[in-house]
Amino acid sequence: MAATETDAHQGTFEHHVLDFLAYLEFERGLSRNTLEAYRGDLLQLGASLRRRGVDLLDAQHPDLQGFLSELAEGGEGRAPASPATLQRKAACLRSFFRHLRRESVITHDPTADLRAPRKTQRLPKVLSRGEVTKLLASPRGTETAALRDRALLELMYACGLRASEAVNLDVGDVDLRHGVLRASGKGNKERLVPIGREAIAATAAWLQRGRPEVVRLRDEPALLTNLRGGRLTRQGLYKVVQRHAKAVGLQDRMSPHTLRHTFATHLLAGGCDLRSVQEMLGHADIATTQIYTHLSAERLRDVYHRAHPRAGG
Repeated sequence: MAATETDAHQGTFEHHVLDFLAYLEFERGLSRNTLEAYRGDLLQLGASLRRRGVDLLDAQHPDLQGFLSELAEGGEGRAPASPATLQRKAACLRSFFRHLRRESVITHDPTADLRAPRKTQRLPKVLSRGEVTKLLASPRGTETAALRDRALLELMYACGLRASEAVNLDVGDVDLRHGVLRASGKGNKERLVPIGREAIAATAAWLQRGRPEVVRLRDEPALLTNLRGGRLTRQGLYKVVQRHAKAVGLQDRMSPHTLRHTFATHLLAGGCDLRSVQEMLGHADIATTQIYTHLSAERLRDVYHRAHPRAGG
């Protein structure tokens, strides 16, 4: 009996889906690709409703919102759906149920106020001060590669540089005498960023004792070069960072961008104001910078719960 009821439900569901797709094709003139995408969306919906024991014609707003939330969260070997995919699926559901209402199949619209769930914004990974110290101490010695790697890591942490900004630096972009660097960010927008004492020392050592060994007579403006004297690529920079991260046990904790996140978080934790951090990062919108205030607050809470005798940590 249960199997018969399921088969009847399935037949009814597929009938309404086919009717809807025919309407989209012949009356709305939608493309074959769109029709296939909508068909897949509705079959996913049907499977979700069956798992919940809900008949299509009885579906309510929470059932549909739950379906979208399932897709947003992923699981069971399925990656979380992208925001664009969720928006398309929500549009498909709205169009489908409005069609059912237009055809007098249902008397209510369960898609009123239906919204594609926003993906939870993951806070970026940030290194502690101790981890940064270990990483920056990894390039040891006075060999050319060590001098280059030390300058690279120190500059990225000292100035919050993106990988593309670091490899695009020319020698003329760095003023070690005044302790300032000119970075060219997204949209070729230039900004000036202060350079700290340790980064100045590492960069000076590279320029004086390392870079001349590989550049020699080449007409190469790049500040950071490979060991053949040409400009370091983003792939080359990534390998340098990963090599030293692995050497100190941080390979699972970081990428080149982690140093940028860490730069911003450590500045805010040290009392730097948000506007100044925004300017140094080259963010057009301060809302982009504000994520680092959450990171700083989390770090403060962690310290508080570990240190306060009545915090319960």
